[in-house]
Amino acid sequence: MNDDQLLRYSRHILLDELGIEGQKRLIEAHALVVGAGGLGSPVVLYLAAAGVGRITVCDGDRVDLTNLQRQIAHDTAAIGQNKAESAAASARRINPEVMVEAVPRRVAAGDLERLVAAADVVVDASDNFATRHAVNRACVAAAKPLVSGAAVRFDGQVAVFDARRESSPCYHCLFPEGGQPDEMRCAENGVFAPLVGIIGTVQAAEALKLLADLGTPLSGRLLLLNALDMSWRTIRVPRDPACSVCSRTLSPPVTRSAATRP
Repeated sequence: MNDDQLLRYSRHILLDELGIEGQKRLIEAHALVVGAGGLGSPVVLYLAAAGVGRITVCDGDRVDLTNLQRQIAHDTAAIGQNKAESAAASARRINPEVMVEAVPRRVAAGDLERLVAAADVVVDASDNFATRHAVNRACVAAAKPLVSGAAVRFDGQVAVFDARRESSPCYHCLFPEGGQPDEMRCAENGVFAPLVGIIGTVQAAEALKLLADLGTPLSGRLLLLNALDMSWRTIRVPRDPACSVCSRTLSPPVTRSAATRP
């Protein structure tokens, strides 16, 4: 690292658990963020600030006035711009040393598989089950760790699914495809502005821990937040040996198209 990097990341380097070697791992790492809305905004900004050397952010939506109450990567001047491009520009302003690539479209199956395979960690900041399942399938196929988050109204959740570990569940183990209740989205149900910031920041922390090989990730655990009384709960999530996505005894599933609408 050069002198400017030593100064920029000095507060990380002071941490015995992270230090220079851990910061080097972050600088050399590549993170894929699917979604640049409420969750993706703090994820992209914190990964950039922390020095993750390459960040790819995907989103096909455009910034709307209703987004600005919570999607902190965008400002009023960004209304009408693509969210991935707006978030990438914000990240570059925070840390011009990092390479931030915007993918300003909804990623289809082959595109998603390529992007996941090229990354060291994947952060799912989307807002719908179809995208979450598509991202999960791609992560299992490529054996990439996935940091998943969701937030609506006053409730949020975060989990890590690490396909590199034999005992780790995947997203499908927790939420079987087709078995979920009706989706609750911010546009219909509302969302407490700081909630997406809290959940997105936890996702960023988990991604950084995975990249720097630091601490104990949330693999096999679902972290739940009720922001009304600021209570946290942790639920153990076992791997489903009969899971149609991650079971080692079944043939790989066919990956379908994915659309992101964070």
